[in-house]
Amino acid sequence: MANLMLIAVSLFLILYVISFPCFTYAAISSRNGSTTLSKDHKCQPSGSLTCHGKTFPTYTCSPAVKSSTIATLTNNDFSKGGGGGPSECNGQFHKNTERVVALSTGWYSGGSRCGKYIKVRARNGKSVMAKVVDECDSMHGCDKEHAGQPPCDNNIIDASDSVWSALGLNLDDGRVPVSWSVA
Repeated sequence: MANLMLIAVSLFLILYVISFPCFTYAAISSRNGSTTLSKDHKCQPSGSLTCHGKTFPTYTCSPAVKSSTIATLTNNDFSKGGGGGPSECNGQFHKNTERVVALSTGWYSGGSRCGKYIKVRARNGKSVMAKVVDECDSMHGCDKEHAGQPPCDNNIIDASDSVWSALGLNLDDGRVPVSWSVA
């Protein structure tokens, strides 16, 4: 009889918990605190930042990494005097002839991808291997440390001129849809 009561209570609790589709899950980022994920594990904004009269979402997460992850490619000058600071991974500047990238905060994953290579694929069929050397900060921006730039979106690969060139892309396009995978 006690076992039957335990089973009934357990079933009630399970049904009670799963009947609330509005639950969100919190994942802990080693760098930026909690992250809000929807029930279907899609990254949601964790706040906002207003700069230059415009409000931008901030994120501590990025879309889930898959065998081919959709991203937006942007351009970054990794060289000394290029407008930014030294790379987060190694504290060094990099020549724009190097195939290097910065990843959005969630994909950067507290530096766990530092020094690792990713394969970036453009829609024109070209691909390139690039080394992760920095974070494209999705939490902070609009200050001196970020050269007045707003926070990055949560799906950004900020790439050197060399990466753009290897992919046969025009820097004047500014933002280009790509996909990437862990090499």
